[in-house]
Amino acid sequence: MERRSQADRDAVTIEIVFAFVSGAFAAGLVFAALYGPALAFDLSSTTDRTLAMVGGVLAATVFLLRITHVLWRFARRPGRDGGPA
Repeated sequence: MERRSQADRDAVTIEIVFAFVSGAFAAGLVFAALYGPALAFDLSSTTDRTLAMVGGVLAATVFLLRITHVLWRFARRPGRDGGPA
């Protein structure tokens, strides 16, 4: 197993940060889209809590899917470990 260069380590770090930031942004958009109506309109407390819960669950799902997608795509690029150069 060969050692990674500093450029390779930096690329991995940048890709991980990008995955987390873009995942957080996408999750925030999903949560805002679902919970926004509860803030804009006078909804019952049950509806408010339901929208918050559903928004949270969907936001977490989008966050995890986005991170997984970005990191798998990065790992499959040519020149990565195990892939053709």
